[in-house]
Amino acid sequence: MRIRRTLGLILAAATLAGAGAVGAVSAQAASTPTITKEECTAAGGQVKSIPYGGDTCTLPDGTSQRIG
Repeated sequence: MRIRRTLGLILAAATLAGAGAVGAVSAQAASTPTITKEECTAAGGQVKSIPYGGDTCTLPDGTSQRIG
């Protein structure tokens, strides 16, 4: 019984540590938009509207940025 409890605590700690790492990466990815629609089209990019996700700009080099 004691071994199960210890293993459960270890798994719970590992899960929380993994969620913390994912949260940190998501926080960086959710930074403020750095490009406008006009800047996107001027740079030769395409504005795409993603359902429930807002607008994104796909630039000719293949990178994507969120539009504000």
